Amino acid sequence: MTKELPRTAKVVVIGGGIIGCSTAYHLGKLGLTDTVLLERKKLTSGTTFHAAGLVGQLRTSANITQLLGYSVDLYKRLEAETGLGTGWKMNGGLRLACNEERWTEVKRQATTAQSFGLDMQLLTPREAFDLWPLMTIDDLIGAAYLPTDGQANPSDITQALAKGARMAGVSIFEDTEVIDIEIDKGRIRAVITEHGRIECERVVVCAGQWTRNFAARFGVNVPLISVEHQYIITESFGVPSNLPTLRDPDRLTYYKEEVGGIVMGGYEPNPIPWATSGIPEGFHYTLLDSNFDHFEQIMEQALGRVPDLENVGVKQLLNGPESFTPDGNFILGEAPELRNFFVGAGFNAFGIASAGGAGMALAEWVSKGEPPYDLWPVDIRRFGRPHFDTDWVRTRTLEAYGKHYTLAFPFEEYSSGRPCRKSPLYDRLKAQGACFGEKLGWERPNWFADLFANEEPKDVYSYERQNWFEAVGREHRAVREAAVIFDQTSFAKFTLKGRDAEKALSWISANDVARPVGSLVYTQMLNDKGGIECDLTCARIAEDEYYIVTGTGFATHDFDWIARNIPDDLHAELVDVTSAYCVLALMGPNARAVLEKVTGSDISNAAFPFGRVKTIGIGGCPVRALRITYVGELGYELHVPIEYATTVYDALMAAGNPLHLVNAGYRAIESCRLEKGYRAWGSDIGPDHTPIEAGLGWAVKTKKTTPFRGREAIEQQLASGVKKILACFVPDDSDVVLLGRETIYRDGKRVGWLSSGGFGYTVGKPIGYGYVRNAEGVTEDFVLSGRYELDVARVRVPCQVSLTPLYDPEMARVKA
Repeated sequence: MTKELPRTAKVVVIGGGIIGCSTAYHLGKLGLTDTVLLERKKLTSGTTFHAAGLVGQLRTSANITQLLGYSVDLYKRLEAETGLGTGWKMNGGLRLACNEERWTEVKRQATTAQSFGLDMQLLTPREAFDLWPLMTIDDLIGAAYLPTDGQANPSDITQALAKGARMAGVSIFEDTEVIDIEIDKGRIRAVITEHGRIECERVVVCAGQWTRNFAARFGVNVPLISVEHQYIITESFGVPSNLPTLRDPDRLTYYKEEVGGIVMGGYEPNPIPWATSGIPEGFHYTLLDSNFDHFEQIMEQALGRVPDLENVGVKQLLNGPESFTPDGNFILGEAPELRNFFVGAGFNAFGIASAGGAGMALAEWVSKGEPPYDLWPVDIRRFGRPHFDTDWVRTRTLEAYGKHYTLAFPFEEYSSGRPCRKSPLYDRLKAQGACFGEKLGWERPNWFADLFANEEPKDVYSYERQNWFEAVGREHRAVREAAVIFDQTSFAKFTLKGRDAEKALSWISANDVARPVGSLVYTQMLNDKGGIECDLTCARIAEDEYYIVTGTGFATHDFDWIARNIPDDLHAELVDVTSAYCVLALMGPNARAVLEKVTGSDISNAAFPFGRVKTIGIGGCPVRALRITYVGELGYELHVPIEYATTVYDALMAAGNPLHLVNAGYRAIESCRLEKGYRAWGSDIGPDHTPIEAGLGWAVKTKKTTPFRGREAIEQQLASGVKKILACFVPDDSDVVLLGRETIYRDGKRVGWLSSGGFGYTVGKPIGYGYVRNAEGVTEDFVLSGRYELDVARVRVPCQVSLTPLYDPEMARVKA
């Protein structure tokens, strides 16, 4: 070390790769100059030094695309700011399509890019060849070109970021290994290094593939593993320096120019995990032995695209391990298990493209306690119980790696690591034709095949209508005309208990939860900007106790949000009781008639109206019944102690048989909720959207004087108006397939994109939801007065707009 380690710091960043250096750089820019970055060996010596350096921007999320776009903007200016070269070249990026399904995917990606403000151009094979004359195009159908993509030198960018951090006042120490973190009563006190102790408030772990094991020492779960990743570097053979980067997903390969030669790598379907017993001591600036046999499958694909490679010398077949995650997205945010412990890791071989934006976002998260915008696709809280098991994480991650360049079909499910978490009804439902999907490890019936008609309960993926379209239509009609049971056991379920439970939940919830015992309240939970952090239901089951139900995938996120927002001076304890209850959602106009046959309790509308919770008996079983719906019909969520689940299910099915009760799955829930106009968190609503913008102002207690988090922001919007409003869009053409991210045009001007899309079987039309945006302000009149089109795979489709539900807007069926 060239200078003495400080005794104190506000923030300590652990890891001197490109992510750690970017985070330190941005912390310095935010004025947190009392930041120290510690690297156990040398900057870039972990995995950054061997990264390929392609910088693409387009992702399926608008905000992650924005984050990658920030990286590009940063890399453009970094050399001028720091005086260090970065190797940045904005030479554009090409993506090829060699079959009709891939071409459909590319056209939809071009629409997504357009929705998010990127200029992705669709090219003919000849136009693509003119940009990349080294390739053969005999099998090419078309290509997409993004002029603002590029490439960079990973080590040079990292050193420039490090210099920029130092210029801002951040201290960086190499050859300084972190040995431990000192924690007292759940609070970080200090970082212990081989050269001394640094007292600090916040720790940011950007340690790449070392992050999982390091974080686990402190109870923090970071689901990633190391996977071998190979690419070749050729001798120079006159490749022009302005050649765009090239991705050829049908051949699983990517290319970039380097010093007159080519870098070529790919994502093989049979990846090789690395360091399954732990990363060796002293591993830095280290590559693995080249595996020519394993790389041969990639090389054969590349020769078919770039024949010149057969006659060019290869400088090196580089094999370097990188960290990958179970869903192919990186990991950012504050750990739910430990306050002030932040993570930036698991970048799935696109860390160079992500680093600028990821460092910016993570620095803001550390500095301000929240990210600059909704980053749910990469939020560490998207993970849960299955992800604590490294074997499960490895199995799923290897599948995700193998799918890196395969067609990303809508509704596609992972197959590895299944089944993991099962409802007690799993075997019964499987025997009745259930085709299961998976979320957070839970097996959930998506749809049911008609076994008597020899339907196979198996998804066949397509960009057109999928093989389950008619089966879901049957279930949808049963919801509307008779009755169904949905197994929603995977719902996350919490209890909030204590003498101050009402006061605590009233502060966290936007709606009025201070209602009598037996009340059931749908509510959002807001951040200080009025954005929707949680969207859930709260049942008051005692004066000092609430039962809270939220979506399967939001278990970790919502528990963390509620727990961290209980004021310190209030007595209320939050407990996760998900595994204690099975949930049978009995829905449809015949639901009450079915339930009356199995319970002696009075469940008439007068005795058990909508928005109430009541304990009833079914076959000797105590059942917590919630009168609520997400499909727009009379219905009950029956929360059953897990040991009674099969008894209650069998009783309901037997009683419901004469009333045409059938099983139904999550795809039917989705089609019904689209018709009814119910919002979905993570797509239609989230931290970047307020209840006022989302048409949920009726669920906010602004008419009461009760304080709640986000109230000031909501009141300001009510006073000054909004700049976007969520609306429903129905194409005139009933054969159009809407998936979400289609561009919305109002009077010929781009005003937004669909946040969700699907088909409504009752209305007989595709349905999409999306925000109509206008910088000068948006009103209901503004929305309804426009003429609308949707861009679907680069085809303009006329559509109608609505701000009221397409089905039962008066709520008559729900409250029957």
